[in-house]
Amino acid sequence: MIYNERDTRKEMIREAAKQIMAAARTAPKGKGVDIIEIVTLTDDDLLSLATHMRKEGEKRGMMFFLRDAGNIEQADAVILIGTKRYPQGLNCAYCGAKTCAENPQEAPCAINSIDVGIAIGSACSKAADMRIDTRVMFSAGATAQTLNLLPDCKQVIALALSVSAKSPFFDRKPQTAKP
Repeated sequence: MIYNERDTRKEMIREAAKQIMAAARTAPKGKGVDIIEIVTLTDDDLLSLATHMRKEGEKRGMMFFLRDAGNIEQADAVILIGTKRYPQGLNCAYCGAKTCAENPQEAPCAINSIDVGIAIGSACSKAADMRIDTRVMFSAGATAQTLNLLPDCKQVIALALSVSAKSPFFDRKPQTAKP
């Protein structure tokens, strides 16, 4: 049997996404408390995210959301990594409040945010090991959060994935107006 890479790309990216999600899951967590949520979007869900990113960019007046939406349309998958709010009780003041009790309910614990960063780093590292092009995107994560794609998460970051001859996430041109 002969397999053409182009014919197996969707299957490959789905399998790779599973491994990347495992790398994010096993990343170290503050005090060993696992409050990270991880999902992968493909196909129509990518297009829906891109559509909503354009709307969110217009609403926020952040035109880079429009550029990033184009990247999402070119991606093979997007992994969303988010954190629920779970103050760690360290009273570290990293969030800006003097104590955990003073941290507003709508704000994540800073240690929770660090956990997302470590998980993203681990996911990017695994993707690099597999030679998959990636781009970390606040814009796609923020839009996913407004769509409640990771329920109860107070912070979501996206990792776009691409398997193509040239990374769509490189040489990106700033977008100042709607195309």
